[in-house]
Amino acid sequence: MVGMNMSATEQGILLALLELEQAVKSIPKASPKPDLQALFSRIDELTRELPRETDPALLHYLHRRSYEKARLWLEGRDAENQTGGA
Repeated sequence: MVGMNMSATEQGILLALLELEQAVKSIPKASPKPDLQALFSRIDELTRELPRETDPALLHYLHRRSYEKARLWLEGRDAENQTGGA
């Protein structure tokens, strides 16, 4: 899943996005509820660590908190974003 061309920061973002996705899915049954704010903070921190030359599409998704689109982009599935798949 994690691409070989991906930077360590991008890998960290992808892992945090996957963790967020799982946490959100667990909310109906979880007790105590997962700490989503900590995940949002980690994603924001990693986003700030991305270099200036990072693809503008990825930065756009992360800054707009379009996390599913960012995950698809990092997984090499950005075409699904362009067709409205996410």
